[in-house]
Amino acid sequence: MTGEAKPAAVPMDDATRSRAAQRVTLVAMVTNLTLTVLQLIIGLFANAFSLVADAMHTLSDLLTDGLVLLAARKGADPADANHPYGHDRIETVVSMFLGLVLVVVGGGFLWSAGVRIQDAAELPPLHPVALWMALGTLVAKEGLFRFTLAASRRLNSRMLEANAWHARTDAASSLVVAVGIAGGLFGYRFVEPLAAALVGFMILRMGVMLAAAAVRELVDTAVSAEVVSKIRDTIAATPGARGVHDLRTRRMAHRILCDAHVLVDPRISVSEGHAIAEAVRLRVCQLHAEVQDVLVHIDAEDDLDSPVVPVGPLPDRETLAGWVRAMLGDEVPEPRRMLIHHLGGRIEVELFFPLSWLAQAGRAEQLSARMAREISVHPEIRAVRVHGSDAP
Repeated sequence: MTGEAKPAAVPMDDATRSRAAQRVTLVAMVTNLTLTVLQLIIGLFANAFSLVADAMHTLSDLLTDGLVLLAARKGADPADANHPYGHDRIETVVSMFLGLVLVVVGGGFLWSAGVRIQDAAELPPLHPVALWMALGTLVAKEGLFRFTLAASRRLNSRMLEANAWHARTDAASSLVVAVGIAGGLFGYRFVEPLAAALVGFMILRMGVMLAAAAVRELVDTAVSAEVVSKIRDTIAATPGARGVHDLRTRRMAHRILCDAHVLVDPRISVSEGHAIAEAVRLRVCQLHAEVQDVLVHIDAEDDLDSPVVPVGPLPDRETLAGWVRAMLGDEVPEPRRMLIHHLGGRIEVELFFPLSWLAQAGRAEQLSARMAREISVHPEIRAVRVHGSDAP
């Protein structure tokens, strides 16, 4: 692969992306079918057995193009009960397969190079038309490589990128055939196996790189630290978010999936916490086109660096309501609402009474003092706060 900067992919929906990938693959299939027929006919006519072998190589490309076409169609299928995250990983599997194909092809070139060096003098005489066919194939394959690679970057498809580099290996093999035929025509028969060995190594290296990238995706390797840092900054800048930790990312074909723990004010309502989580999700997806979804876990306190050990088993809501009722006594009416906060390994309780009742004869102060005394027998409860409210 070159070190050129990749142009940003144009955002598009799955159906449009799938149709575009299928069109690119169909162009590759028509090209490979045409080249296979021409290489086979001319190779047999000109006694260019390397050209016949290259025709078989091109035929294998036709088969892999069929796999890419299938993956492009299936990968765009919506999520279902058996695949709740969608079918994007089909692209990853095909990319890994194509990478392994490159490894096999590269190894085959290395092996055949050794055999040809030993048998170079026994190669049959060649017809010059074979050289023109090899050069024509080289031009066609290089053009197909550039066309497919540009499409892979536009669509942000690793599968198309793998197929593009597969086309480049075909161009390299055509170059080997052209050099070998030219060497045969001019009497330098040793040139072909030497060139084949060099190209075989290049193909093998590229196959290993593509297969390794697919494996990293299949084992949920995180995206680059730079991308993670940008996503973290986006979350931290969301109104209501006080911090973020446990930010995890993984790639699924051209998409990124994230999950994060977001710290919020511990005493806001559940609905406000949900609204902040939804704001985080929408903000990240809008500002980072590759991110498909963000799973947000709302934290009321930062328990990452200094985890808190509870004083003991904390009561559930029903048990706690019974404790509170006993502490209030029979003369105090049932509170309209009870809020419970689990903070620092203990419980804080907020009780809401009718404002008209609580405002009579200093009842608020009396009730607060009473609850402060009563909670001494319950170390699980850190504080009880009394409020008056006109709302139901």
